[in-house]
Parts: sequence; structure tokens; C-alpha cells
Amino acid sequence: MSKERKHLGEILYKKGYVSKENLINAIKKGKQTNKRLGEVLLEMKLATEDQVYECLAKQFGFEFINLDTVDIPQNVTKLVPEELVRRHKIIPIAANNGELKIVIKDPMDLDTLDMLRFRLNMEIRCCLASPSKIESYLNKSEAVQSEGDDYRRSIDQTAAELAAMGHTIEAEVRRAQATEDEMDDGPIVRLANLIIDEAVRMRASDIHVEPMADRVRIRYRIDGVCIERDNIPKNMQAPLLARIKILSGMDIGERRLPQDGRIKRTIDKQDIDFRVSCLPGYHGESTVLRILRPESVNIGIQAIGFESDDYGRFVKIIRRPNGIFLVTGPTGSGKTTTLYSALQELNRPDKKIITAEDPVEYNIAGINQCQVRTDIGLTFESILRSMLRQAPNIILIGEIRDGVVADIAIQAALTGHLVFSTLHTNDAPGAITRLIDMGIKPFLVASSIQAIMAQRLVRTICKECRTVDPMPDPHFLRLLRITPEEIHKHPVYKGAGCSRCQGTGYRGRIAIFEMLEMNNQLRELTFARAPAGELRKTALATGMKSLLEDGKRKVFKGTTTPAEVSRVAQAEELIVDG
Repeated sequence: MSKERKHLGEILYKKGYVSKENLINAIKKGKQTNKRLGEVLLEMKLATEDQVYECLAKQFGFEFINLDTVDIPQNVTKLVPEELVRRHKIIPIAANNGELKIVIKDPMDLDTLDMLRFRLNMEIRCCLASPSKIESYLNKSEAVQSEGDDYRRSIDQTAAELAAMGHTIEAEVRRAQATEDEMDDGPIVRLANLIIDEAVRMRASDIHVEPMADRVRIRYRIDGVCIERDNIPKNMQAPLLARIKILSGMDIGERRLPQDGRIKRTIDKQDIDFRVSCLPGYHGESTVLRILRPESVNIGIQAIGFESDDYGRFVKIIRRPNGIFLVTGPTGSGKTTTLYSALQELNRPDKKIITAEDPVEYNIAGINQCQVRTDIGLTFESILRSMLRQAPNIILIGEIRDGVVADIAIQAALTGHLVFSTLHTNDAPGAITRLIDMGIKPFLVASSIQAIMAQRLVRTICKECRTVDPMPDPHFLRLLRITPEEIHKHPVYKGAGCSRCQGTGYRGRIAIFEMLEMNNQLRELTFARAPAGELRKTALATGMKSLLEDGKRKVFKGTTTPAEVSRVAQAEELIVDG
């Protein structure tokens, strides 16, 4: 004898989704209007769509699927014709041993299930999802597929047009040199525009055009990770690189030496700058376009990722009248963005701010910005010596690269200027020993440095597909010193992967910090030339929170994952040190 199916209202009540009183009212209204209980509950807003369909799935013995947190392999989606997917609002999500797992919205639609079994010649296993999530997923996948089809179609069309023209590569290179006004519909022009525009819309920070033996690889760096976008035919290499060179103002005939250039372009009503670099390689010139978005330096200091206590210390430090504030970290860790945000905070009519940069990445109104040009002798050293005669209050030095620049920066700090700069070291205490290694006297370092901040950028979990991680990797938990007791208090989250984050589970980045504020103990150790390890232990003992500790706080807030913090913060080294 088959087991009697429970009523939907009973399941909703037992799960605590609907109160007894509201359930009785909904049942009465359903009888009056001749509607199903689920429909009535949604109309009266007594339960959410996910709650109703989760309980419907339980009622019919189906698995409930949250489409925001499921990653569907591309090969599975192709098992069902697009026409059937659209007409019946179904989504294939897995296939195994002749059985196809599909998501449906109506557990009573037996005719559709029978038709699918017949058409596909496969056994069907049904799962349930809310109709709005199914509709949203289908719309997103259609948009992504349309973009991909346009991209691929453009590349194929460009290849076909080049072949049909019968031109030599040299002739097509000459065509690529045309300006936008002279030719705006040529195949290479369209391809270059497509690559640039798509990268901006996908939130990429860099475009990599990399010639290889038999093809040209196109990669985008999104949230700090390189993603291969496509491979284009080798015969497009010369005209595509020529087009990029002419747009960025480079010498199109020079292929033996590195070159730099800039492109200004309006995309979706936003002015975007591109810093372009060409480097000769074995198979051709490797070209990188760095995408510089003006809004990235206008997000405000706290939005960078400061916790409330660090934010207060940071603002207090940058408002001091003199001294040096250093930001350290590897290339691409957001040092420039942090310093620009600090300058924006201090940019007032009563303050004169001068910068020396190589190159000037973002233009900020009200600030005097000087760009290094070593070809004409305009070096960091010469700019700094001149800018001190301009009576500035605040100085920004793009990077301290040698002892000469470091010495001028320290002299400026000791003569009443507030100096901001960056340094390439792994952690904050390492900057002190690095300056001493450059030849700066320890007593000058000890007296001029106000604070040093190390930072890294970690990817943030995609908000659309964020879910609790039921089994976080114990290796990463150990590296972050997260105990089982802490896991019970603060669940760890992850991104399941969705169309919005291209299946990565991450979307966007935020900084993690360690702030070393100089005190008497640290100054004495600096004067005594103490090693970096001893400086680090003292800094931690006197209140500095390490990169891992800050990352751990962001893990517990559900902002990022233990794996991401461990990857970025060099966890294994830091645990040994601190």
C-alpha cells in the first residue's frame, strides 16, 4: 500500500514557514477562489516562492534545487533541444548512466515528462525549483549565449572576410592604421573594438593579447585571475596588433623594442583609459591593455575593505602633519587605489598636494600630478627635489625604488611634509629592513616613519550564489587558525557558481590589511637594526593585526573564503613568522 502524501499546508506549518492562523485563512480563501494553496499563500505574501516550492518538492518526493547555487556543466545543457527548454521551462542540470536530471516548475505536469522520455530516449529524474528562478536562469543563459555567439561570430566573420579579400597581411595592416573616422566597419577594427568593449563589460582589469606558435590567445584578468576568452587565427595577429598600436599612439613599424601607449575610449557612456604595453616575444609582440576606471579611486576609504577599528586608525594617521606613510604589497594589490583614496580624503583648498608617478594612472582634480619621463631626465629624484621648492603640504611618491628617492622622501618628512609612498615588500615590518638595506640610516627610518600598511586583494563571494559551506577544507581552516568552535558560531560561506560570476563563485574584490603603527618599542628595535622577524613579533604583541587575522574577520562576515585568504596572504609563511 502506497504511503499517503502529506498536505502542503502541513509541511509548511511543520517547517515554521507559515503560522497556524495564516494557514487557516489561506485555506479558506483557496476554497472561495478555487485556487491552490501555494498560489494563495504567494498572493497573500504569507510565504516566499522558495518556501512554497521547497515544501512542494518534499510533498512529491522531489529534490528542491536553488538555481542560484548550482553549477550546470555546459555539455549537459546541450542534451535537450533549446526549443524544448524554452517552451516547457525546463533546465537539464546533470546526466549519469542514461538518466537525465532536470529542473521543472510543476510536479503535476506528467505529459511533459512522458514527452521528454520519448523524445530524448532517457530516463528522467525530476527536481523542483521556483518558477521565477527558472525564468531568471533561462534569461541569463540566453544573454550569455548571445554574447558568446556574437563574439565567436565576429571572429569567424573577420577570418572569412580577410580570406575573401585576397589581401596580403601587409595590406590589412595598412587598413588597420585607419582612424575611426576613416574606417569604422572594417573586420579588424570591429574585432579590436569587440575585444576591448567586452573586457570592460566583464569587469576585467587587463586584456592580454598573446601571440603563440599557431594562434593568438586572448585572456582577460577578472578579479585578479586570468581567464582565457578565446584563440583567434594566426593570420589576424599582425593586423590586430597594428590596430591596437595605432589606437594607443605607438610606432607601428617598431617591432623589436618594447613600447608603451594609452587609449581613451567611451564605453556605455563612461570614459575609460587604457594603458597599453607591447613587449617583443618569440612568436610576436605580447600586448597588455590595463583598464583604468575613474570610479575605482572614488569609492571612498571605508569601501576599500577597512574594518571599523582599522578605518579609525587609518584616518587618524593620514591626518598627521608630517612623517611617512607607506603602503606595501606586490604588484596588483591595490596600493595605488588606497593612496589615491587617502589623497581624495585630504584634498581640500587649504592643502597643496603634489605627486610624482610613473605613470600617472588617474587624474584627480585639485592635485598637481607629475609624470616621470626618464628619456628626458625627468626622474623621481629630479621631480622630488623640485617639488620641495613648491611648498607642498602633502607629497605622493609613486614608488620608493632606490636609496636616493628614499633619502629625499625621509628628508621631506623630517622637514614638515606628509609623505605617501609604496614599497614592494611582503609584509609591513619588512619595509623597515628594506629601507635600511637601501642605505638609509636606522635613526632616520625610526624617526620619519609614522605607519606602514601591508595589503592584499581577496576575491569576494558572489552575492547571487553565496551559500553556507557545509564542509570547509580543514587545510585552509588550519592555516587561518579557525577552530571547530568558531565554525559553530560563525558559519563559513562559499560561492556555488552562477551565470553572474561566470561559475567562479566570486565577484569583485576587497582588501585585507595589516597596519603597523610605529611606537617606542619598534623605534628602538629599528635603531638597533633588529631583523624583520623580531620587528614582526613586537608589532603583533603591541596591537598589529596580521593579514590573516583581518582575512579571518572577513571570512566570518561571509565576505570571502578561507581558501582565498590563504592563497593571497601567503598563509604558510606568515604562520611561521607570527
